[in-house]
Amino acid sequence: MSSPIWFVSIVKKAFPQRFMMARMTKLPLIGKGIDYLLFEGDDMFFLPKDNTIQINEEIAAEDIVVPSQVIESFIAKANYLWIMNTCLCRDSTKCRDYPIGLGCLFMGEAAMDINPALGRRVTREEALEHQRKCREAGLLQLIGRNKLDPMWLNVRPGTKLLTVCNCCPCCCLWKVLPVISHKVSDKIHRMPGVEVTVTERCVGCGTCQKEVCIPKAIQLEGGRAVISEECRGCGNCVSVCPEKAIELTIKDSSFMDSLIPRITSLVDVT
Repeated sequence: MSSPIWFVSIVKKAFPQRFMMARMTKLPLIGKGIDYLLFEGDDMFFLPKDNTIQINEEIAAEDIVVPSQVIESFIAKANYLWIMNTCLCRDSTKCRDYPIGLGCLFMGEAAMDINPALGRRVTREEALEHQRKCREAGLLQLIGRNKLDPMWLNVRPGTKLLTVCNCCPCCCLWKVLPVISHKVSDKIHRMPGVEVTVTERCVGCGTCQKEVCIPKAIQLEGGRAVISEECRGCGNCVSVCPEKAIELTIKDSSFMDSLIPRITSLVDVT
């Protein structure tokens, strides 16, 4: 039986305490239990914003593969598509900067057991339109297997629920990345082949640090932004930099050839 509304209300009230629980994952025994219950088998990928990618001028427009096509490829073959009425993260924190009504997209048979009061089954066309609206709203997109979702939604099996999160940098669940154990944070990846660099145009204004980077991977050193290995390559810093001093490139144009099979091996959406 899917989670009743009263239980979802409890989850929303508990959401602001996620940082405290994240810190607990660093405690040996407690952390092992939390990882097993909530994160076992997780494998999630931040997809860079399409409009932040540096395009090689030698490549013809029709040959360019963009990250959003990863989601579109799964939508094309999914037999079950479900859109949530709201984003749990933004709803819980009363977000004022991004649309609360643009929720997660779930794919796979398990999505059909979600409480119908929380969302609705949609067509492929509706799913594609939803994802377009999310990108236009400036939301960050993650895709993969996330055990938390079948747990709080009380749907099974987790191997038949693919999560597409549409996150904002101010309310996202994964803002816990800087304080959660590496055993958990290492399950949240940047997309294969993504490289983010700071150019000589950087003036050290600090804009890229202001509620922009979810894993807090950007620091100012010597009056210049420096990006650490914790970067998940979402491209949000590229979008906000007033000097256009941060560049995101995809070194491996065949990223879909490795990413899609990896996700497919974890979750069946057909």
